[in-house]
Amino acid sequence: MYLFFKRACEVVLSFIALIILSPVLLITAIAVKLDSPGPVIFKQDRLGRGGKVFKIYKFRSMCENAEHTGSGVYSGADDMRVTKVGKIIRATSIDELPQLVNILKGDMSFVGPRPPLTYHPWKLSEYTEEQLHMFDVRPGITGWAQVHGRKDVEWHKRIELNCWYVDHVSLWLDLKILFTTVIKVLKNEDNVNVGATLAVEETEVKEEVEV
Repeated sequence: MYLFFKRACEVVLSFIALIILSPVLLITAIAVKLDSPGPVIFKQDRLGRGGKVFKIYKFRSMCENAEHTGSGVYSGADDMRVTKVGKIIRATSIDELPQLVNILKGDMSFVGPRPPLTYHPWKLSEYTEEQLHMFDVRPGITGWAQVHGRKDVEWHKRIELNCWYVDHVSLWLDLKILFTTVIKVLKNEDNVNVGATLAVEETEVKEEVEV
C-alpha cells in the first residue's frame, strides 16, 4: 500500500520539482554546453526494478569521450576528465537533477537502491538470490547505502544495505534518508570514490560512472 502511495506522490513531486527548478536546469545546461564540447545530458544503461535496463540521465560532468581516457570506472578527486563546471555540479549534486525525468517516467524513485551498471560491479546473472532482492523496488536518486557512506562503501556491503532497505521500506525511513541526504550534500560528504569500493573489481572498465 505504501509503495502505491509513494509512486503517486513521486509523480506529482517530480513534476512540480521540474517546474520549480527549471531555471536551475536551464542555467546548468547552458553552462555545461559552454564549458566543453559534447552533449548536455549524459545517458547510461542501468539496472532498474526487476533487473530491467533503463537509461539514467545526468548533466554531463566529464569531457566528451571520457570513457576512452582515464583510469577506469571510478572518478577520483583529481580526475582530469572532469570539467570545470562538472566539478561544481558534482559537488552540489546538481548533475543528478535530470533524474527527476527518470522518476516521472517511472524508471526511478526519490529513494531506493542506486541503480548499478549492467556490467558493474557484476552482470545481473551473477547476483546471488539474496542480492537480487534489491531489484524488488525502483532504484532511487538516493538510498540507505548512500547515507551510510555512499562512495566509501565496498559493493558487497552496499548491496547488503540496499536489501535491508527493501525489507524495511516505509514513509518514515524514506523521510529519514531524504533529510540525511540533504545534510550530506550540503556538507559534500562521501562524494569521492576511494579504494574501498574497488575491492570487487576484476577488470578495468572505461566508462563515466558515478555509483
